[in-house]
Amino acid sequence: MAVDTLLERITDQANRPDPYPLYAELREAGVARQTDGSYLVGTYYDIVSLFHDPRLSSDRRNRAAPYRGLEAEEPEQMLPFIRLDDPEHHRLRSLATRPFGPPHSPDRIDSMRGEIAAITEELLASFHGRTRIDIVDDFAYPLPVTVICRLLGVPREDEPVFREWSGAIIDSVDIRPGEDPTERQRAGIQARAQMGRYLADLADQRRGRPGDDMLSAFVNDPDPAGALTHEELAATAVLLLVAGHETTVNLITNGVLTLLRHRDQLDRLRREPDLMPGAVEELLRYEPPVHMLQRTPLAHVDVAGTTIPKGVPVVLVLASGSRDPKRFRDPDRFDPARQDNRHLGFGSGIHICYGAPLARVEAQIALSALLPHLSTATLAEDPPPYRHSAVLRGPRHLPIEL
Repeated sequence: MAVDTLLERITDQANRPDPYPLYAELREAGVARQTDGSYLVGTYYDIVSLFHDPRLSSDRRNRAAPYRGLEAEEPEQMLPFIRLDDPEHHRLRSLATRPFGPPHSPDRIDSMRGEIAAITEELLASFHGRTRIDIVDDFAYPLPVTVICRLLGVPREDEPVFREWSGAIIDSVDIRPGEDPTERQRAGIQARAQMGRYLADLADQRRGRPGDDMLSAFVNDPDPAGALTHEELAATAVLLLVAGHETTVNLITNGVLTLLRHRDQLDRLRREPDLMPGAVEELLRYEPPVHMLQRTPLAHVDVAGTTIPKGVPVVLVLASGSRDPKRFRDPDRFDPARQDNRHLGFGSGIHICYGAPLARVEAQIALSALLPHLSTATLAEDPPPYRHSAVLRGPRHLPIEL
């Protein structure tokens, strides 16, 4: 088939269980212009180069008029830092990092290990006496949701409300060539606004009465130069709540699916538990939770002999780059002991995943605790039913027999 239909085929739900042959086709093409005018890039070194190229923007307001959509019309103060460029991106990300990681909060993630392990064990206890479970609904979804709720200071009982908002937000950023995104984008904007008001109200309730959560930290920061505005706090909190669980659900679920398909490696991890950190890195390469991201050139950019015009969307297919044989030896093999594994699972450059340290810890603890339960488990469906999103790719359900 013609390479200009690759994006249509990659995003076709029928190819969700196994898009990797299409990624190989993309790598052969180098850079592929699509029927909608966008460009696909799928080779490792080209993707890394573009991630570090200041001429590539994350701000959709820089798109040429035919590609803008409703999201490009949102005011800057309502945008999360993931959709902004420096220096504004750096300022907001730095403020968001103060209560989350070094240098201001160096022990935040490590201090949560015991709590994450306790939540994990509580979920595993519910498996007792059951012969069939859904890894997504019974484990991979509730674990990171509970963790991010406790980290931010969001009541866990409100999860049904923000789950609906989160679904609309994720749906709004999905890539679906040939489909008018207006309604999805409108619903996403509305969901972000509603979730933002909800989270900002929670934060305001803690002003002057701080707890040990991040919303409290945001509104009680003692440095007046480090304060987020009301709108910035809302946008940042929405980003952290949504990204803090959606991608980790896929990471854990894809991990279980991969291990059950590679029982020799599952048994190896049981024998050699010290391999688990490396196994999580390999899962981020082999079956990543995020498959593609979009950027916009601020000027004409030459990539592998192709000139990508200013303002035209560029889709960086991270999952393709992480299986590039020019970068990884035997890339289609799952190897928990793989060395030199600088995958693209968390992106690269200034926008590298903010929550990567937490996601790594959650996946390591969750999969290590699951290993004894998986030793005799079997997949009830293979392939399982997948979520609609081609950007955040993972099973919607993963039923297993115990």
